[in-house]
Amino acid sequence: MIVITPVLKPVSQITLSPGSVVTIPNISWLEFESILQELGEKRRTRIAYSNSTLEIMVPLPEHERPKDLISDIVKILLKSAGRRYEPFGSTTFKREGAAGVEPDACFYILNYQRMINRRRLLPDDPPPDLAIETDVTSKTKIDAYKITGVPEVWVYDSGRLRIYLLQDGEYVESDSSPNFPEIAITQLIPTAVERALQVGSCQALEEFESAIG
Repeated sequence: MIVITPVLKPVSQITLSPGSVVTIPNISWLEFESILQELGEKRRTRIAYSNSTLEIMVPLPEHERPKDLISDIVKILLKSAGRRYEPFGSTTFKREGAAGVEPDACFYILNYQRMINRRRLLPDDPPPDLAIETDVTSKTKIDAYKITGVPEVWVYDSGRLRIYLLQDGEYVESDSSPNFPEIAITQLIPTAVERALQVGSCQALEEFESAIG
């Protein structure tokens, strides 16, 4: 009789190439917390956890450039409107015992004052007001956003920007952003991203700022 013994390796030893996604089912909350600690904070991967399922993703380089550009556009829009904010990058947001998610970028806008001095999140801190994703968002990640209560998520993929608003515990796609109700976000951002590929990010941002000024 042949007995097969499973080989157990730390998650940190898994080698993933850019664009890879690993899905691990039946992960308890304590296991999730342990994996987060093992992976550490200085890493290329993004994680999403909900319904006992963990996803580990490695962004492609072409996802990083739109993320930075869209983040800069958000800052331009907020500055133009005279609104203050706190950017929190790819911080891990968790709902204890239920979900965890790391946006490509995110912003506190309504709650910015509360987060000014935060070096680490506290259990009762609110989720970010706006999260940005620059690739296809899986069901695991969408569920994690819902459980953590992020009110607005932007998903940029294949030249299109979708805005999702949390309403009664579910995300509803919207043509406009409550944070920028007078701006045609879904039209202007894809145009700016495409323009950046033609003339570079600096010029594209300068043109965007002039267009809304």
